[in-house]
Amino acid sequence: MLSLVRMPRYSSNPGQLVHMLSRLLYLLFAALVITGCATTAEDREQRRREQSAQQLYASAREAIQVGNWKTAIERLENLDSRYPFGPFSQQAQLDLIYSYYQNRDTPSAVAAADRFIRQNPRHPNLDYVYYMKGLVNYFAELGFLREAFAASLSQRDASTADKAFKDFGELLKLYPDSQYGADARQRMIYLRERLAEFELHAANYYTQRKAWLAAANRARNVIENFPGSASSADALVMLVRCYRELQLPELEKQSLDVLALNFPDRLKDLEG
Repeated sequence: MLSLVRMPRYSSNPGQLVHMLSRLLYLLFAALVITGCATTAEDREQRRREQSAQQLYASAREAIQVGNWKTAIERLENLDSRYPFGPFSQQAQLDLIYSYYQNRDTPSAVAAADRFIRQNPRHPNLDYVYYMKGLVNYFAELGFLREAFAASLSQRDASTADKAFKDFGELLKLYPDSQYGADARQRMIYLRERLAEFELHAANYYTQRKAWLAAANRARNVIENFPGSASSADALVMLVRCYRELQLPELEKQSLDVLALNFPDRLKDLEG
């Protein structure tokens, strides 16, 4: 049951009425002053935080410009943790990806890129993030000091090459007109050959152990997934041999026909 709100009964005494109005005006003025002070304090605090973030970001940029990547990373991480929603937050995260990359910290760079993609799905520079992610994995695969490795690239694990290939492929799929597209395509050409070589190396490994089915699967992977690569002819020759050893004449003939059509000069490798 609703109850009626009782309105105050004002006295007909003019002096008492003036006193009450004066008190109400005072209370209203006091409330406005308190609100104004609070708003001003909040504004001052917001400006202070923005200035601190700006100074921290400026110092990080100075470190980037002189190539002091460890200092840049320290300051950018500090900025990201202290001001995660500030005006410099997104740019700091982008610079952090690049700084990790320059510092050769592959796991941190990839994690930072994945985080940015997840948190900023509509950012105008998202193509740059996909490109940087591919570039990080590309150089992790290639090695900054490739000449220091005694083993051939074809014999080394190709998991990072595969990641880089997929990263660049995702960039071209989502942003076909990206300014980074041309460079990504060129790097994918190298990666494609690298992955085909690794598959062929694995196939050779299995043939040496007479694991003909495993070798055939690897050779067929080269032909199906990397057509036109420099490893295609060797893969076809190997596939014919594997099917011959497995006593699968129909598959052997099909592979032999493809070899004769595309690489007739390689038929001699099957003689004897």
